[in-house]
Amino acid sequence: MTKVILKYLSIILTIYLLSMLIHTIYIGDTLSLLIMGLVLLIINLLLKPFLLLITLPLSILTLGLFTFIVNAWTILIADHFVSGVNMGGFLDSLLASFIIVILHHLLRDMNKPSKHY
Repeated sequence: MTKVILKYLSIILTIYLLSMLIHTIYIGDTLSLLIMGLVLLIINLLLKPFLLLITLPLSILTLGLFTFIVNAWTILIADHFVSGVNMGGFLDSLLASFIIVILHHLLRDMNKPSKHY
């Protein structure tokens, strides 16, 4: 359960920070941001495994880098369903997918208990 919450937090935090830095990413209000995070989380849970399976040969050829393209596609799909958020296009979604992955891993590592030997 905490993995899902961390993923949700990394999604909404990244989209918010990118909207502050990049003028083509627009967030109408806080509720739209929260809905965007929820829609993207649901798409990642339901649709993303299917997309990764379809694009598996390309992912193998690019040594896994094509998964960032799939992440950008899922962001664009979620952007289509939420009216109060505009991600600005494919390149902005690709940048968001990079930062979401990095931020998610940072949050996940902070949540792990430290090992003392």
